[in-house]
Amino acid sequence: MNEKSIKYLPPQSTEWSEINREIPAEASEKEKEKINAQNESDRMRLNDMLLTSLQMQNLMVLSGSGTSCGSKIKGPSMKDLWNSIRTLNVSKSKYLKRTEIAKKINYRGKNIEEFLSQCEAFLQIRHDEEVLAFYNKSKETILKKCSFELSERNLEAHKTFLYKLSRRRARDSRLKIFTTNYDLCFETAASYQGLIAIDGFSFTQPRKYDPRYFNYDIVWRPHTSEESVNYLEGVFHLYKLHGSVNWANINSKNAIIIKEKPGPSEACLIYPAEGKYQQSYNQPYLEIMAQYLSLLREPNTCLLVIGFGFNDKHLAEPIVSAVSTNPHLRLIVVDFCAYKNIEEVRSQSYWHKLRNLAHNGFDIWFINSSFDDFVNLIPDLRALTPAEQLVKNIRSLIGGNYEY
Repeated sequence: MNEKSIKYLPPQSTEWSEINREIPAEASEKEKEKINAQNESDRMRLNDMLLTSLQMQNLMVLSGSGTSCGSKIKGPSMKDLWNSIRTLNVSKSKYLKRTEIAKKINYRGKNIEEFLSQCEAFLQIRHDEEVLAFYNKSKETILKKCSFELSERNLEAHKTFLYKLSRRRARDSRLKIFTTNYDLCFETAASYQGLIAIDGFSFTQPRKYDPRYFNYDIVWRPHTSEESVNYLEGVFHLYKLHGSVNWANINSKNAIIIKEKPGPSEACLIYPAEGKYQQSYNQPYLEIMAQYLSLLREPNTCLLVIGFGFNDKHLAEPIVSAVSTNPHLRLIVVDFCAYKNIEEVRSQSYWHKLRNLAHNGFDIWFINSSFDDFVNLIPDLRALTPAEQLVKNIRSLIGGNYEY
């Protein structure tokens, strides 16, 4: 089986279903028909699952770095960030090498989170100008690497993703997107389509953070009082779990505001290090974490995890707990390495825990796909008419195919 193909693993299953099996050149016509029929059958099953799941009462998305490292967006991976701090110019005339700092703090790995965490621990015990300078310069470099340019052309996947999910029924709760990324992909993609992101900031300038804004909504008010008020389409909630490249901490005013290209000293980010677990329970992240934890407990909820490697314990642990205790939660995990992570899973990793839960019957689906490919799998979420719903139910009972 091709590891890079689009395939999925349903709950309680040990066999992956594949929707784009390759047809051998030497295959007979009968064999070709059989492979095509199997591809179509597996595709329809996945389509049916997604259509049902993404129209559940509550839909929340957890987006990781995999949504910013696609074929068109060149957002930095953890490996890219690690390579970007090989040698840093910490002053006008002084350069420091990462190897020199690693030797000082007794670090031998190649993980930027572990490296920065060890720098933090070292500085708590001992003051060292070189380690401090390299640590601060590393954070500045990370900020610059994550502040990459965006255009409408390289945001096609994000635009399609938001457009399709914004077509949910108005009576359902708003789509809620939680992201660990610092970049502005979702905000920018929304603006190109006239969608509205409620992100916890005021609607006036300067845009100031206040968690009360997450409780606000936008409605269309008719001109006459006889008409009913309707919820405006294309509104979703956006939660930046680790901050954003355009968040600035104005200490003098005790406020977080939206600012274009804030400096490293005022940037409001949780940098990749083990300390981010503790930092996530400070403002402005405290309210966002509270929303995240609360929504995982809601009934009739679908959690779509996409491009997230389960390396952040403070986000992964609540998911495992919610799957185990919330009987009305469906979890869909999408990652271009999902097949590899499941089949070559390390003992005690979160992939290992989720795989075991799925094998034991918990409602967990794994989809091996990139973000760019997955958005093309998302079905049209328009509500079916009663007649269409009846036909769908009858055909599914007798095992026939149907179209949406």
